[in-house]
Amino acid sequence: MNVDITRGGLLVGLAVFGVIVYELRTVLDALGLSLPIVPYMAGVFVLAGLAVWLVVLSGGWRTDPEPDEAG
Repeated sequence: MNVDITRGGLLVGLAVFGVIVYELRTVLDALGLSLPIVPYMAGVFVLAGLAVWLVVLSGGWRTDPEPDEAG
């Protein structure tokens, strides 16, 4: 499996996912179900580490720009 992902794309994806999860936590807090922040933070760090590990396993970061194809 070849995953062509940039570091910026991964970071933006993690940020969007983190905001969505945090907002769900806020909605649950408004409904009366208070959740602690520490497990949330730990989960975000575990998710980030897992994503980086998967990228490294799949061949690492793309660092060289692809050559332009002359048509």
